[in-house]
Amino acid sequence: MHHLRRELHLACRNSTETLAGLLFLIVCSTVFPLALGPSPTLLQQTGAAILWVCTLLACLLPLERLYNADAEDGSLDMLQITLHPALIALGKILIHWMTTGLPILLATPLLAVFFQLPAPILPILLASLALGSLTLSLIGGMTAAITLGARRNSLLLPVLTLPLMVPTLIFGTLACVSPAGPASMTNISLLAAFFLLALPSCPFIAGISLREGQS
Repeated sequence: MHHLRRELHLACRNSTETLAGLLFLIVCSTVFPLALGPSPTLLQQTGAAILWVCTLLACLLPLERLYNADAEDGSLDMLQITLHPALIALGKILIHWMTTGLPILLATPLLAVFFQLPAPILPILLASLALGSLTLSLIGGMTAAITLGARRNSLLLPVLTLPLMVPTLIFGTLACVSPAGPASMTNISLLAAFFLLALPSCPFIAGISLREGQS
């Protein structure tokens, strides 16, 4: 709990960086309807996919600084004295989701209005984004730990992370563009399976990377 409070305090202190993902999502989501035009059919066909792509990119923005600040000032070494590296990674991943994924979920109903998405699709969109954003945070936290200390980290991180995030993006988008029914539930189930697979494995791999990187 102390680790989570510390991470939340750091996130609140760096509120500009914390809100960057949400601001990016809002700006992109409001620009697309202006570019696509007022056609309700076109907006409804592309709205969910655009929100998903913007969510993925918004989750990428804070990853470079997820561990770097603590590694630079020695806090990461101090944390590993009292906490297992996997727990350190899990705490940072959870705060990453709380400051990126959760605000996106809260803003989604409003953003859905810009794309004139039908009301029945909104619960499916929220469910897919909830599972998907958690998975994206887990994957991002893992790859950020793997690339910690690497030269040209800012270039290597998205190159490594984006291919791992693509399956989540695909099934999340398919869940929303398919008519509500068995097809949507199948894609939601696949998103849940990805999340359950990532939940133990990503913090574990991140913990190994942090331990090896600081040894």
